[in-house]
Amino acid sequence: MKLVFATNNLNKIKEIQALIPSKIELLTLSDIGCTEDIPETSPTIEGNAIQKVQYVKQHYGYDCFADDTGLEVDILGGRPGVYSARYAGAAKDPETNMNKLLKELTGKNDRNAHFKTVIALEINGKLETFTGICRGNIAHQKKGEGGFGYDPIFTPHTYDKTFAELPLSEKNKISHRGKAMQRLINYFNH
Repeated sequence: MKLVFATNNLNKIKEIQALIPSKIELLTLSDIGCTEDIPETSPTIEGNAIQKVQYVKQHYGYDCFADDTGLEVDILGGRPGVYSARYAGAAKDPETNMNKLLKELTGKNDRNAHFKTVIALEINGKLETFTGICRGNIAHQKKGEGGFGYDPIFTPHTYDKTFAELPLSEKNKISHRGKAMQRLINYFNH
């Protein structure tokens, strides 16, 4: 079965390829000739994931899945949330985003946060969504070289290391994307 994963994020592709069953041939946006930026104008994480799969289906005709992820910090009322990638501006620079978030949390004791991923799947004319949440805390400083995005400042509950310090295999077992992906895989196996 051929299925498009609607992302240009090479880190996400790498994570998903390690999880997806071998019976599914994963195609990327570049594999189908999609070079434009797919609109992400929904005010919700779920809405953006759905918007991406519907765009690919409408413009390219492929069954597709897409994810959208946000980091939601309790004391900030859920920010950066749906704006996580562009929190510090349109450049979508992870370092600038992390620096802005760390500055906003200076002197704050409540550093509870969670990552939320929603995967939308459009297949055989049906739309499904799968959600994964990983709870944790925002570290006081960046630690680790792995991962991407906010990984160097996010410490999952029951761990003393950030996502950026964990091996990918360990991160995939507990992460928001890993949990949402497992729900997607379970859907395919039923």
